[in-house]
Amino acid sequence: MSTDTNADADDESASKCGASTSDTDTESSGSKCGAPSSETSDDSSSDDDSNEQEVGATIEDFDAEPGQLIAVGLGPGHPEGMTKRAKDALLEADHIVGYTTYIELIPDEITEQADDIYDTPMCGEVSRTEESIDRTLAGNDVAIVGSGDPNVYALAGLALEILESKGATASMVDFEVVPGVPAAQSCAARLGAPLVNDTVSVSLSDHLVPMPEIESRLHSVASENFTITIYNPWSRKRRDNFEKCCEILLTHREPDTPVGIVHGAGREDEQVMITELGELEELGESEIIDMTTTIVVGTEDTYVWDDRMVTPRGYETKYDY
Repeated sequence: MSTDTNADADDESASKCGASTSDTDTESSGSKCGAPSSETSDDSSSDDDSNEQEVGATIEDFDAEPGQLIAVGLGPGHPEGMTKRAKDALLEADHIVGYTTYIELIPDEITEQADDIYDTPMCGEVSRTEESIDRTLAGNDVAIVGSGDPNVYALAGLALEILESKGATASMVDFEVVPGVPAAQSCAARLGAPLVNDTVSVSLSDHLVPMPEIESRLHSVASENFTITIYNPWSRKRRDNFEKCCEILLTHREPDTPVGIVHGAGREDEQVMITELGELEELGESEIIDMTTTIVVGTEDTYVWDDRMVTPRGYETKYDY
């Protein structure tokens, strides 16, 4: 799942890095990592309209020996879907930082042993990633968490970019990525075997990528025989994006192309549906498609057998079975 959904809350929890900083009058809480933090706008913007934020403290503002920074993927959203490596990394962290919804997915036995938990509402990606880095530079071992995998529409790259902007290096904080099961894989597992041949993923979020660029990518991948995984398909301000996506897909693929829809994979409200491409657009107004939904669009070879999507790998062309 992605992190650029609707943001309704407008204040962040206070940082507790064991060092003080001057009081500020901003609505968002300031960092207390032993270095000054620049004032930023709050994260109360709706849907995709997050405010631009500037990185504050640099490496020169910290005196401590840096700790370790680990980007941890939580997987599909339930404890059984977390890897042992992810659980171990979280248990060893002094501080855990993340989007509020993702923090709530972590088992209590892990969060209860942490020295501190820092969470922000949606659209607080930059502020919480910088907070995790400041805490690390102040000498703490920090885990920044996300659902799925840290390298799939997540914060591993942003962490490295902010480290660089502060004059620090990845090796200075012993930066590490602990992979998790991405939404494409966890959702495909609920649908059967749709991803066993060449596959690509496309996010419909135009929060960071302009919609014309997304449309161009959709045309490119839909014209080839890839299985396509659609992330971030629908939100209040993303109706047009979803409708345009369906239109583009139908210009390149037949209306009876199998499509798998998984809402809330691994969570209590999980829903799974297999339908056809020609029926997809009308489902945009239904509860099954929102920002916790992943959509898998089959290829010209994909078929449905016994309520499961199957994309042939090509064995049938070389072997008799």
